[in-house]
Amino acid sequence: MTSQAVTFFGLSLLLAFAPGPDNLFVLMQSALYGRKAGMCVVLGLCTGLVVHTTAIALGLAAVFAASATAFAVLKFAGAAYLAYLAWQAFRLHAGTAASPEVKALSPKRMYTRGILMNLTNPKVVLFFLAFLPQFVRPENGRVGLQVIGLGILFILATIIAFGIITCFAAAIGAMLRRSTHAQRALNWLAGAVFLGLAIRLALAAR
Repeated sequence: MTSQAVTFFGLSLLLAFAPGPDNLFVLMQSALYGRKAGMCVVLGLCTGLVVHTTAIALGLAAVFAASATAFAVLKFAGAAYLAYLAWQAFRLHAGTAASPEVKALSPKRMYTRGILMNLTNPKVVLFFLAFLPQFVRPENGRVGLQVIGLGILFILATIIAFGIITCFAAAIGAMLRRSTHAQRALNWLAGAVFLGLAIRLALAAR
């Protein structure tokens, strides 16, 4: 691994741990539904990153970034989805981890949540467009292949950082679920976080 790749990987780790919509989403989903559910969300988010990386490598992301309409449609779709998750969290009943609401959330459903969370956030596209090209060197070969390589490193850093967040949040959530009052507070905190993320995304500018 070159020094440039090491630098990129280190920065990617720092960015993954920095408070943001995706890791807050992972934190709350893991706390509510446990480690397995959290990791399914992480894998879904990373699948979204694969899509973004491919779009940048093919030059499609730049076309999207230039369209104000596409940005607006995507951000409002993402905000609506987060608001829906907030409504679900507010409606969760305090009880055991085996409650009907929790059991209904299959790994596939949690994985899909991660994908939707990532793909409906236009800020991710703009971030990738600004971040990845800084480490691309045309003299080192095909730009598209370099972008894909950087995307893989970023996804690896994301899995490591979000995996740690998942394990931590799941352990805390398991302790809180032992108390009906604590679980009710956790449900409302999750709802408030999702609603806050929805409002933030709806108000986001390009």
